[in-house]
Amino acid sequence: MRADLTERVLRGLYSAALYLLAPVTLYHLIWRGFRQHAYFQRWNERYARYAEGIAPAPLWLHAVSVGEVNAAAPLVNALRSQRPDLRIVVTTITPTGSERVQALWGDAVTHVYLPYDLPGAVGRFLDHFRPALALIVETELWPNLLFGCRDRGIPVHILNARLSARSLRGYRVLAPLIRRALAGVRLVAAQSKDDARRFVALGAPAERVQVTGNLKFDMAPVEAGDFVRDFDVHRAATGPVWIAASTHEDEEAPVLQAHRLLLQSHPDALLLWAPRHPERFRAAAQQARDAGFATATRSGDHWPAAGTQVFVADTLGELLRFYACAQVAFVGGSLQAIGGHNLLEPAATGTAILSGPHLHNFADIARRLREAKAMQVVDDADALAAALRALFDDAAARDQLAANASRLLQDGRGALARTLALIGPVLPAD
Repeated sequence: MRADLTERVLRGLYSAALYLLAPVTLYHLIWRGFRQHAYFQRWNERYARYAEGIAPAPLWLHAVSVGEVNAAAPLVNALRSQRPDLRIVVTTITPTGSERVQALWGDAVTHVYLPYDLPGAVGRFLDHFRPALALIVETELWPNLLFGCRDRGIPVHILNARLSARSLRGYRVLAPLIRRALAGVRLVAAQSKDDARRFVALGAPAERVQVTGNLKFDMAPVEAGDFVRDFDVHRAATGPVWIAASTHEDEEAPVLQAHRLLLQSHPDALLLWAPRHPERFRAAAQQARDAGFATATRSGDHWPAAGTQVFVADTLGELLRFYACAQVAFVGGSLQAIGGHNLLEPAATGTAILSGPHLHNFADIARRLREAKAMQVVDDADALAAALRALFDDAAARDQLAANASRLLQDGRGALARTLALIGPVLPAD
């Protein structure tokens, strides 16, 4: 009885704080909308108000943004192959995640934005879609959402679960509430032993936590042969190509500085540049032009021409194919304390990998890549330029780095099979 009272008090305080902050969500959507127009659209979904014709779905999968959608793609594809009758609703939070869902599956799945963690919105979402099973990818621990599922008897599985040491510390302010919310989760399928240990420390029952590995290792082969041939034909040049992928705003100046230094020794080098957020596409291209680089864009010029020094990949869904066009990849979110982005994508295309030192979101993968001598870490623009220069001057070393990463990717497969074995018996009958 006392535990129930404590939970009600904690939930009440948390929900009251969210309702007080609810007007801020509107300001947030407007502010983001000026940077990315898609945030002005579909506000009704953010508060779980749905148009007629959006049908319930017995299986619900949540993937916050592009990275999580890509991680979930092998699982969703396998489920659709095994159970073509099963209706699936996929939720994201970001428009880029929404666009990725549309690109991968079109109308074969239903997509809506996950509502804010307000009790009323969560209740409307769950009552509308009536899922029989909830699959949450990686780390999205919204207390009212987890409690709402528990109270309706909806089993929750957290798949490909990861929890960095930094995130664990960040949850401390809500630790008593999160602990109670996690008590209702049926399964935590963790990426690594460290992730599993942190989930248990956060409050997940130890007997419900298993290590299944990282679904990112099970990504589908990249089909990029025709794309690379078109790229090479239109570029009509033989100089080295490197890609700066998933970069954040504070990394843009170091990327351009590294390319400027590289051009001193390799004047025909080309930088492919894929900023992490679409709202930075135009600004990145303009920054490159202002810095004096001959600049082209995917949306405006389609392909880099001879003499292009910087080519901004300002489209969505093509990053893997652009990785395949480069000999070396720098994966962003790592020169500043973002925590890094998916290091296995360039491994899948045979591209040598460079990264900054801030990799806490991918600590296990980064450790394994380092141990396999499959990645190099650089600290700043000068070190990035030096690493690029060395790899372009030593093809054997560059190829060995890429081969080691490819081998690690192949050896790491298996999380998909282990995950399917766990959720297969509890899939809804539809």
